Amino acid sequence: MAAIDNPLRQYFRRPGVYITLPSGIENYPDDVIEKTENGELPVYPMTAIDDITTKTPDALFNGDAIVQIIKSCVPNIKDPWKVLSNDLDSILIAIRAAGGQESLDVESECPSCKALGTYGINMQTLLSSLRPGDYHKILEYGELKIKFKPLHYKEMNQAGLGQFEIQAKYRNLADVKDVDERNRLSQEALKDITLLTMKILAQAVEYIETPNAKVTEVEFVEDFLTNADTKTYETIRDYHSALRAESTIKPLDIACVECQHEYKQSFSLNVSDFFG
Repeated sequence: MAAIDNPLRQYFRRPGVYITLPSGIENYPDDVIEKTENGELPVYPMTAIDDITTKTPDALFNGDAIVQIIKSCVPNIKDPWKVLSNDLDSILIAIRAAGGQESLDVESECPSCKALGTYGINMQTLLSSLRPGDYHKILEYGELKIKFKPLHYKEMNQAGLGQFEIQAKYRNLADVKDVDERNRLSQEALKDITLLTMKILAQAVEYIETPNAKVTEVEFVEDFLTNADTKTYETIRDYHSALRAESTIKPLDIACVECQHEYKQSFSLNVSDFFG
């Protein structure tokens, strides 16, 4: 008997929520996302196998677990590696919400009375607060016109792995007794971080237009960032950082459980913590 004839199919999991991606599915090719008529994607709860996948540290670390979970829970997404950074948080929050999780616990220390409290953040509130950055904007700098694009999950994951490698390489820096050696290693660490940032930034540039050419090659953009003067590089870096910030979860409004002081708490979605 074929699986499609299974009389238990009517009891299989069903979509728990439907989401509209902040970037819009029209910005994806058909081989990445299977389109729906209304633009909404069905999101299913995780299976027991998915839950086991989240308990595999290596798979979470290298991004494989997230890819498998997205494929399972949002089957319209055919290639999760190509999901845009603008949309990843929405997808992960929706997967948790589809499983019936209404809130996400966040620990926060009150800046007034220093009391540490745990606060439940509503999932639907988080989803509705997410907006895509305006990547149509052009940075005009002298004769240059610079257009950015959101990174894919694959590129984001590779950047995270690169950052981890640098942290691991210089983990014991503070324990180095020799001052000169510690300073040398500090400079080396800063150089490695800057080179990685340039690499990531080059991937986030769609093109740089000059009066005579339109440059789209990542290697040429990275070469330019490496050889540009400090002011030029920092202007491009900071503009991109501000653009990315438009797509991130906004600071949370917290009212201290002890003294009722109201304040804002920055919050970012850590994939490993979210599913680990």
